[in-house]
Amino acid sequence: MLHDLFSPSVQHTLDLVGIFVFAISGALLAVRKNFDVFGMAVLAEVTALGGGLFRDLIIGAVPPAAFTDLGYFLMPLVATVLVFFLHPEVERTQTAVNVFDAAGLGLFAVTGTTKAYDYGLGLTSSAALGLATAVGGGVLRDVLANEVPSLLRWDRDLYAVPAIVGAAMVVLCIRFEVLNAYTSGTAVLTAFLLRLLAMRYHWRAPRAWNRRSTAREEPEKATAQ
Repeated sequence: MLHDLFSPSVQHTLDLVGIFVFAISGALLAVRKNFDVFGMAVLAEVTALGGGLFRDLIIGAVPPAAFTDLGYFLMPLVATVLVFFLHPEVERTQTAVNVFDAAGLGLFAVTGTTKAYDYGLGLTSSAALGLATAVGGGVLRDVLANEVPSLLRWDRDLYAVPAIVGAAMVVLCIRFEVLNAYTSGTAVLTAFLLRLLAMRYHWRAPRAWNRRSTAREEPEKATAQ
C-alpha cells in the first residue's frame, strides 16, 4: 500500500530529508549538553532512526530499514558533521529546522501508520505505531540526554497531538477505503500545519483539573522536539 502512495524514489528522498532534520535536532541537543562528537553522533542516529527502528521491530520488518539502507545510517552522520563545525550557524536557522521537523513529523506519522497496516496490524495499532514512528526518536534522544522527554512536558508546544491527528486521518481513510496519494498528502499537510500553528500560538495540552502542583514553566530552548 505504501508504494501505491509514493514512488520508491520519492519515498526514499522524503525519508532521507526527514531523517536529516531529526538528526540535526539530536546533534544540537548534544552540543547544548556538552557531549563530545561521539555523543553527538549517537543522539543524531537515535533521534533520526529510533522511531522507525521501533516500528520495524514491532511489526517484524527485519532487518529494519535503518540497517539495510546505508543512506539511512549515513544521513545522521552527515548532520553530525554539519552541526560539529557549524552549530552556531545551524542554531541561527532554528526556525527553518523546526519547519522541516514539523514536515517530518507529519510524513513519518502517515508512512509509519501505513506500513504498520501493511504488515497486518489493526487500525488502532497502526495509528499507535504511526505515532511512535514520528515521536519515538525524540523520546529516546531526551532520555539519553537525561531530560524529561519534551513529549511529556506541559510547558512545551503540542507535538504528539499533530502526529496523532495525521495517523488518525490515515486509519479513517483506510477504514473507508479512500486512502490514496491525495488523502495521504492531506494527512501529512494537516499534521504539519497543526504543528506549525502550535509553535506559532504556543498551543499546549491541558493539565489535570484542580491540580495542586507548584511546578513552574521552564524557559523553552529553541529546539526541534
